[in-house]
Amino acid sequence: MINGEVSFWWSQVGGVPTPRPALPGNLAVDVCIVGAGYTGLWVAYYLKQAQPDLEVAIVEKDFAGYGASGRNGGWLTNSVTGGREQYIEKYGRDAAGQMQTALNSTVAEVIRVAALEGIDADIVAGGEYIFAQNAAQQARLHQWAADEQSWSMTDAVLLSSAEARERLNIESTTGALWHPHAARIHPAKLVAGLARAVEARGVQVYEQTAASVIESGRVVTDRGVVTARTAVIRATEGFTANLAGLHRAWLPMNSSMIATEPLPESSWREIGWAGREVVGDMAHSYFYAQRTADGRIAIGGRGVPYRFGSRTDNDGSTAQSTVDALTALLGKLFPAASDVPIAHAWSGVLGVPRDWSATVGFDASTRVGWAGGYVGTGVTATNLAGRTLTDLVLGRDTDETHLPWVNHRVRNWEIEPLRWLAVHGLYSAYRVADAAERGGRTTTSPIARIADVISGRKH
Repeated sequence: MINGEVSFWWSQVGGVPTPRPALPGNLAVDVCIVGAGYTGLWVAYYLKQAQPDLEVAIVEKDFAGYGASGRNGGWLTNSVTGGREQYIEKYGRDAAGQMQTALNSTVAEVIRVAALEGIDADIVAGGEYIFAQNAAQQARLHQWAADEQSWSMTDAVLLSSAEARERLNIESTTGALWHPHAARIHPAKLVAGLARAVEARGVQVYEQTAASVIESGRVVTDRGVVTARTAVIRATEGFTANLAGLHRAWLPMNSSMIATEPLPESSWREIGWAGREVVGDMAHSYFYAQRTADGRIAIGGRGVPYRFGSRTDNDGSTAQSTVDALTALLGKLFPAASDVPIAHAWSGVLGVPRDWSATVGFDASTRVGWAGGYVGTGVTATNLAGRTLTDLVLGRDTDETHLPWVNHRVRNWEIEPLRWLAVHGLYSAYRVADAAERGGRTTTSPIARIADVISGRKH
């Protein structure tokens, strides 16, 4: 088994790419973007599409797709980070529905652009499948299904245990919810293709260039200062804590994954999963999985959720205890895969705001924009953020600039050691709650409800 690689996805495309040249010194452009992940690349893509003569440069500490964009679970799905309820409370039901509709169409937009740009990212639009495994989870599933089906644009379908197992044969399944607005993707292929697409449009991508200060009209890096005449965009997501003045803005949450060797056809006949849906469950400490294009199971979860002092990982290394836990879960869910070796293990960080709600914004007075805090939903949300930031930078009044996540602000995370104690305590509480529900509790554990309120995950 390979442990400590940046991700399985990068190993599949020939390993970590040869870095592009670093910033050669001081530079002046129209727009400087910090971070060459999905967010930064989408902003560059749509800016050049809207105004081809703009001079756009991206500075990236490592290489394009080094962070979550090249390490995620490959879920291109329509999830509203933080839930629709937050928008209903603040802006009304229509605004919440507009956010959901925008994310639905964004799934289709990513698929469209990938095809247009010749990016073969192993995309299969099989939808999203979330299943329950015990009475408490089934009760939450029914409650969730009722809410989803009260919105016409979700197109959610509630499946019985028998119907669910026809799609995916997990013996413990008590029911599932499926919707069509999701696709499986290969994260590294998508981000590498986007980087090529923006370079083809004249965007300068400078790698091995670490930004330390982002402010009005300029970005200070270890290779020189970039002056931006029109705008500076912060697209650093889980690595935002490394920037001056932003240490407590977004918490870098750790997530880990494993991938098997390819399964034999006999195993797939037993498991099913012919639709290539992205798959998760209703547990509090949930997992996420996909059937890869070459017939593996890639499955992930939180593992060690947070490192003291908002430290971020450098090499993707994963604690053996996390690998063991994910391997055990894999074997429990898919006995037909229990004898298939685990070939890869890796980790990465994602950005978590204090209220667990993503945001995109632009300060017209400083000409500084930002997007992030996706809490794991960024494969889709980054595209919507890229289009929205393009409109904000260019001063265009569009449907996207009126979405309720625009210019959303949230308070900082607590100081250490409160941050570390809180995050680890909360995830311990979720594990205890899951154990109680597996043990026969028929309603959601009060421990999980309290943890939701403290964490800010529920509104």
